[in-house]
Amino acid sequence: MLDRTSPPVYNAIERFNLIKPEHITFANGMEVFVFNAGEQDLVRIEWIFGNVFTEEKQALLNTCACEMLLEGTSSYSSTKIAETVDFHGAFLVPEFGYDRSALSLFTLNKHLAHLLPLAKAVLSDSVFPENELATYTRNSKQKLQVALEKNSFVARRQFNNAVFGQTRYGHVFEIADYDKITREALLALFRQQYTPSNCTLIISGKVTDDVVASLERLFGDDWTDDNKSAPADIAPDFGGHEGRVIVAERKDSLQSAIRLGCLSLQRHHEDFPGMQVVNTLLGGYFGSRLMANIREDKGYTYSIGSGLASLKHRAFFTIASEVGVDMTTATLTEIEREIRLLRDEKVSEEELALVKNYMLGSMLGSLENVFSHADKFKSAYFSGLDLDYYEYYTGVVRNIDADEIHRLANAYLDYDRMVKVVVGRMI
Repeated sequence: MLDRTSPPVYNAIERFNLIKPEHITFANGMEVFVFNAGEQDLVRIEWIFGNVFTEEKQALLNTCACEMLLEGTSSYSSTKIAETVDFHGAFLVPEFGYDRSALSLFTLNKHLAHLLPLAKAVLSDSVFPENELATYTRNSKQKLQVALEKNSFVARRQFNNAVFGQTRYGHVFEIADYDKITREALLALFRQQYTPSNCTLIISGKVTDDVVASLERLFGDDWTDDNKSAPADIAPDFGGHEGRVIVAERKDSLQSAIRLGCLSLQRHHEDFPGMQVVNTLLGGYFGSRLMANIREDKGYTYSIGSGLASLKHRAFFTIASEVGVDMTTATLTEIEREIRLLRDEKVSEEELALVKNYMLGSMLGSLENVFSHADKFKSAYFSGLDLDYYEYYTGVVRNIDADEIHRLANAYLDYDRMVKVVVGRMI
């Protein structure tokens, strides 16, 4: 019989057993990482490319090139690509990010013979048909027009621009910019960016020798380019944009979108794990101080949160919420109050223990399958780190104390130096 009079035994989380990948280098120089685990005949294959920028204002072109990868090749129309993927119950998904673009294939192993040649055609022979470009342009302009009516979207755009300036991370594009995209420009970028020398291949799931051999034959032996190495990526000049206050008045708004923050630490910085604890304490989970104050106590908003994001060339800290217009000024006052409180008063051992347990538990809970282990590897690898980083990370979280929280808050959180964006009305 189950004894319900005694609570279940629990143990402190000490360490995580992360799956380490096998590292292979194909004949064409492509770096390959294999995570072989799991019982199901399922694999995820990710071709990840560093975004190539010949100028900082071309991020829209990079986005378009990635999003149009499945719009046709010399031998496959967009319809044929979609039908082939659907017929085999697979997913073939382009994904665009600030620093990298990727094509991900989820499929049963038995269908790889049909789907790998398709993926090869997409990555080596996309042609960006004029009719598909016209459709993409028309649809994207309509989506942007709708998005520009949303205060949260405008606030995010203005925040990024204020923090990062006219760089790849902050450039604000307009509806008319879609009309400047040409097929010739897309093809030129495609030939430069989607190359084996600029690709990292990550394979996870039930990865047999046959799977690796098939990938090596198609994407190692039979895929070459003229580049001897990945294109150089020069870090942008972000300049200084501290302390700016931007208010975009919209007289008919019922809610204001608030976005504030600043440049911060990248993942490879020794203080990054500690700042993750500070961020979680302030606004990084449902029990955070911002949620307890501004949602639970004051009732100003349904949701408010903070985040610390690490990019290739910079990182940023941000706080975001949407509130009723009559509570806009009061919300900013309470955000300032919570930041100053974190800087002025040391956190209690009880609150800090709760946050630490939450973070360690979330880390453990996120490792639910081999794909999540591969995701952890990607976060470290593309930050110039290895899996030992997570030992350091968990060690910092377990051992951080109130004095260190106080030091980090004073070193990296300064309300007066943060960019503050409000889209709506200031009341």
